[in-house]
Amino acid sequence: MLLKPGIKLKASGTTTEIIVIQAPAEEVTLTCGGVPMTADGAGEGGSTEGEVLIGKRYCDAAGTVELLCSASGAGPLAMDGEALVVKAAKALPSSD
Repeated sequence: MLLKPGIKLKASGTTTEIIVIQAPAEEVTLTCGGVPMTADGAGEGGSTEGEVLIGKRYCDAAGTVELLCSASGAGPLAMDGEALVVKAAKALPSSD
């Protein structure tokens, strides 16, 4: 599927919902628990190893995709088989 910023996706068999913040230019397969995510959440449920947390941003190692979790549930999130990780917060500048 071709992702675009602002698209809301759901995982079938769980309560996990995400919003695409940053998307790669090419088509990718976004999965949650090994099952492809869709706009309507239709399909079979997948594995439930791990948890996707509400309010957290998830990204790949290359920084080509960024997702915001809008409803927590079972996970894990992956793009084209590569696991997505929680994006680290930016350090604030010190005020000496």
